[in-house]
Amino acid sequence: MIRKNTRLRREYLYKKSLESKERTIFDRKQRIKEAIEKGQPIPTELRNAGDEMRSDLPFDQAQAEPSTHADDEYSRAGVFDPKILITTSRDPSSRLQQFSKEMRLVFPNSQRINRGNHVMKEIVEACRTNEVSDLIILHEHRGKPDGMVVCHFPYGPTAYFSLHNVVLRHDIKDQGTVSEAFPHLIFDNFNSKLGNRVSSTSQDTEIRFAHPLLLSFLDNQHLEISIPGNTSSNLGHHVFVKTGKDVELAEVGPRFELRAYEIRLGTVDLTDADVEWQLSSFTRTAGKRAEL
Repeated sequence: MIRKNTRLRREYLYKKSLESKERTIFDRKQRIKEAIEKGQPIPTELRNAGDEMRSDLPFDQAQAEPSTHADDEYSRAGVFDPKILITTSRDPSSRLQQFSKEMRLVFPNSQRINRGNHVMKEIVEACRTNEVSDLIILHEHRGKPDGMVVCHFPYGPTAYFSLHNVVLRHDIKDQGTVSEAFPHLIFDNFNSKLGNRVSSTSQDTEIRFAHPLLLSFLDNQHLEISIPGNTSSNLGHHVFVKTGKDVELAEVGPRFELRAYEIRLGTVDLTDADVEWQLSSFTRTAGKRAEL
């Protein structure tokens, strides 16, 4: 079984390397085309390549942008329902345990397990054996939830997030009833390469999560529409139009903010997996992050 997984992962990485090479060639051709169409000289670093690819350029007029394996990991999400496993770091506090229980209500078709003494490699193998699609690991610091790891199976990627301003369901007064409806996701301003990568996971470089319940009263009839999983960066500015009907927005919790700081091309148990993206000192400003 170990040899099989190793072989499949090598094949996966080899396909990704071919896709990277194809993307590089496509980008070089596009730069040469743009220079020719605008009547500008071909960039110096591409002049030798331009002579080599000159005969191929006429056949690339209808060539579509090459797709990548990395953007296709959730392509079957609409065909098969995800199977999600939620757990915590070792020896979790009562608050982190409560947070994990509330997160189980957020994600449809999810299960929560106690971490116990299980090492991460054992959990990953159990996920593969039971055809789990995603593993979510919650972390804390001094009893305060401060981290989330989302690992996609069978080969990754694994996204690392920091948690901020966490408000548990039990911290909200007069909270509404949790609905079992599937989440409605809103992606606002996820336009950069990194944004597209995460959304296939904002204006303020963060993901704001809230779990509200829209209550509409029409002709003395009570209608409930659940909108969990809202990741809009300007949640507080959403306007619900009243057309002669009373509309209320009740929060059922939890509520928190996510900030991605690393994406690795592998599962969470692989310490030597390649880093696809990492937040570092030169990506602090929004303008520089938008170029990623």
